Amino acid sequence: MTTTFANGSPHPDDFDPAEPANAFSSGRSAAPADLSAFDADYDEAEAPSQANVPDGKYQVRVQRVELGRSQAGDPMLKWDLLVLSGTHAGRHIFKNSVITHRSLPFVKGDLQTLGVELPKFSDLPHHLDALLDQTLEVTQRTKGDYTNVYFNRRITVPAGAANDAAAIDADSIPF
Repeated sequence: MTTTFANGSPHPDDFDPAEPANAFSSGRSAAPADLSAFDADYDEAEAPSQANVPDGKYQVRVQRVELGRSQAGDPMLKWDLLVLSGTHAGRHIFKNSVITHRSLPFVKGDLQTLGVELPKFSDLPHHLDALLDQTLEVTQRTKGDYTNVYFNRRITVPAGAANDAAAIDADSIPF
């Protein structure tokens, strides 16, 4: 018997198709892990904040971008930006760029800031990879319930440093 997930895919622990090596499906129970070594540290540990980073300027890297749809059904670019330096290094800033006739100039400006020139806008899905790993200066501003993230300028960093937040410090980027 092979164990499968709800989506029909086989469980990765199934080595022998005749008998799964999975404690959940085979009826076997595994010995519980001894977590007592973490007791003292657990009391002192502080869970990371789930709050957004405060308004201000940040050095970020485009970690992920995808083309999706807004709740209203409009096309939308979903940006995941990794903060590279400062007290919020390692945190994420998220930006959703809903694409409408009214917002198109702003989306085009963001793409141009990242150095992406499209012969026609419908080619955008084929150029999403060119947006990844770009390093930027962004400004985040909140007004009421709405937070906006503005792409100020692209930043050139030494080769290899764009993928290593620890390699980028205040002296290596001029602002």
